[in-house]
Amino acid sequence: MSKSKEPKVSLVGAGPGSSDLITLRGYKTLQKADIILYDALVSTELLKEFDHIPNIYVGKRCGEHSFTQDDINRLIVDNAYQYGHVVRLKGGDPFVFGRGSEEMDYVESFGIPVDIVPGLSSSIAVPASQGIPVTRRGLSSSFWVMTATKRDGTFSEDLSLAAQSSATMVILMGTRRLLDIANIVGQYRSDNTPLAIIQNGTMKKESCITTLLKDTKSIVNNIDLSQPGIIVIGEVVAEHPSFFEEEIQRALFSHR
Repeated sequence: MSKSKEPKVSLVGAGPGSSDLITLRGYKTLQKADIILYDALVSTELLKEFDHIPNIYVGKRCGEHSFTQDDINRLIVDNAYQYGHVVRLKGGDPFVFGRGSEEMDYVESFGIPVDIVPGLSSSIAVPASQGIPVTRRGLSSSFWVMTATKRDGTFSEDLSLAAQSSATMVILMGTRRLLDIANIVGQYRSDNTPLAIIQNGTMKKESCITTLLKDTKSIVNNIDLSQPGIIVIGEVVAEHPSFFEEEIQRALFSHR
């Protein structure tokens, strides 16, 4: 540690999960870090490559909020003054539901320079890893990315608005409200609309369950509610390699 170092902060997107999906710029920035503050969704394998650099876990997960956002903001600034170059390592992309802009504004209010290193967002990369495109000619010409609920726990108005469109819906942090989400979307879309829920995206234990909107209830017991997941709703889900095979199995089972 050198007190002569000028404080500096880099907000780095670690990508969707797998350690090798961080950008080259992000990796090089980590190599130059004096200390790393990392989130819950950052790959442990990636962190092992930089275990010679001091690091602090500042993750926030449902039911395990060890730090408030205000705590994290202060830690970034305090460590920048103490160590020099702080890399704030965040899952996905810092500016896609990562509160990166809030952290940037806070740090810059102290006159500390902030460098932004974009990351591969899980909202696109995780469906792609399962062979599900968020757009496809003739099926979907656009997509909505949203969180399931707002800060007060109520559903975002965007959920209903997106359901009324023909766009692919990508819903983050909605696993625990899957049935409620399906019920809302079902008010506007066909019961036969394909749906997928992907957990541990791009990781070794990645799982993907596909179904139809009307059959969402049948898959709830197969979901690990302790793990975050991404919900994809739209015709593009039928592009998943096993979608039609699973539909045949469900049809046969329902007629037994």
